[in-house]
Amino acid sequence: MGRRERQKRKFDAGFLVWVVVVVVLSVVKETTASPTEKKRNAYATMLYMGTPRDYEFYVATRVMLRSLADLNVDADLVVIAALDVPRRWVRALEQEDGAKVVSVENLRNPYRDQSNFDFRFKLTLNKLYAWSLVEYDRVVMLDADNLFLQKTDELFQCGQFCAVFINPCYFHTGLFVLQPSKEVFNDMVHELEIGRENPDGADQGFICSYYPNLLDRPMFHPPLNGTKLDGTYRLPLGYQMDASYYYLRLRWSVPCGPNSVITFPGAPLLKPWYWWSWPVLPLGISWHEQRRQTLGYAAEMPVVIIQSVIYLGILAMTRMARPNFSKLCYRRSDKNIFLIQTGLKMIAVWSILASYVLPFFIIPHTVHPILGWTLYLFGSFTLCSVAINTFLLPMIAVLIPWIGFFGTLLVMAYPWYPDGVVRALAVFGYAFCSAPFLWISIVKIMTSLQVSLERDAFFPKLGESAPPSGFNKLY
Repeated sequence: MGRRERQKRKFDAGFLVWVVVVVVLSVVKETTASPTEKKRNAYATMLYMGTPRDYEFYVATRVMLRSLADLNVDADLVVIAALDVPRRWVRALEQEDGAKVVSVENLRNPYRDQSNFDFRFKLTLNKLYAWSLVEYDRVVMLDADNLFLQKTDELFQCGQFCAVFINPCYFHTGLFVLQPSKEVFNDMVHELEIGRENPDGADQGFICSYYPNLLDRPMFHPPLNGTKLDGTYRLPLGYQMDASYYYLRLRWSVPCGPNSVITFPGAPLLKPWYWWSWPVLPLGISWHEQRRQTLGYAAEMPVVIIQSVIYLGILAMTRMARPNFSKLCYRRSDKNIFLIQTGLKMIAVWSILASYVLPFFIIPHTVHPILGWTLYLFGSFTLCSVAINTFLLPMIAVLIPWIGFFGTLLVMAYPWYPDGVVRALAVFGYAFCSAPFLWISIVKIMTSLQVSLERDAFFPKLGESAPPSGFNKLY
């Protein structure tokens, strides 16, 4: 018994010594390990509320941040967020995307009463807060509609202000490099207060006005020794390749500087994250491919699944209830049949139009284009089948626009056009050849609708004084 106690005590003492050694080694490792180096530079973007497209820009911001992280950039990722940005968005940016969120008050826009002011730019002057990030040596300020093709950390070697001219007269504020400075930030705020001239009332016009001589400055070429430059510089076009130029030749040909960043400054409703932007604009699929590899589509999938199930249910009910749809109503011959027929024609036409319009608006805007168009075609086909069976219309005639949409998508998505002009001519030619078929389908629908409304299933013969037996209800 005593021997067992001695063995137990030896085991306890040995275990205690082992624990002490592990603790000491971990402490020594922590004290001797070099501390995490603080990032000297940052990629920054902004996020604010107050437009109908706040969620879409939130998604675009997250995709851009994830793509920068995947490129292993040697810089912090910073989001300048207005105070009213939802807390769940802020948590996702911080915890899931690894961004540092800087909460700010919205800068008052003194140009709101200008005749050419666009309300969607009301809060873009929050971009000036980039100059207040004085804990960094350099900041690359970004709009959310940038698509990074490769790492651009050499931009941190640029001077106090650097930007790209994507047109001959004005540089673009979708990407620019700056050296943070409290003095510059305070001066900009002062210029806002005194109403500095601003052609468009947004950040673009104000910053261009603040740096009016950038066009005369030299082109930026990063020093090979990694040192930072002083002064202001123009950036090569390869750092802000306007997607509009791509669509002319369907390929990039930018010899001045690296082809690093694509920007989408065009029509607001054709931003690359909208599912309908592709294949209208071919580069939309590139943006979605980047989203698929980074953020994914988990947020939109429940809505997509619910809509698909609803469409399947409608399609099944339509097929099952088809024999009863012909019994729309009964009206006595002394009623105004002409007005009833006209009303039913209008209902039929509007139901067909709604079949093609309604699915477009209820699909989540930021789903993958292939999924979005598939759901649209399925939804419009389902709703068209309701109109076909309700008003006894010919299926092919009603589905001619559906077939035309599908064909247009195939023509636009064809990947082997030599340039954008040939692609545009192909789409125009397809539309020109399809127009007669559309007109014929409209005529056939109206003719068939007239015939259906004159059938006994809809109205009794004029000579009848009483309804047939068993056909005196609304079905």
